[in-house]
Amino acid sequence: MQAHTWQQSSFRGEGNACLQASADGVDVRLRESAEPAVELVATPGRVAGFLAAVRRGDLPAHGR
Repeated sequence: MQAHTWQQSSFRGEGNACLQASADGVDVRLRESAEPAVELVATPGRVAGFLAAVRRGDLPAHGR
């Protein structure tokens, strides 16, 4: 199992929970610091597409 170098978001809500990210050139991994065993793994292109959709406001609001 490969060890990943995690970068931590500078934004934190309540408590110490924050988003952490790791990239190895093939995959991008995202996890919540409060639940580090659970990782979302995607290609860089998929993550870029997701972030572009967020910036454009193309994602449905939570709870709809």
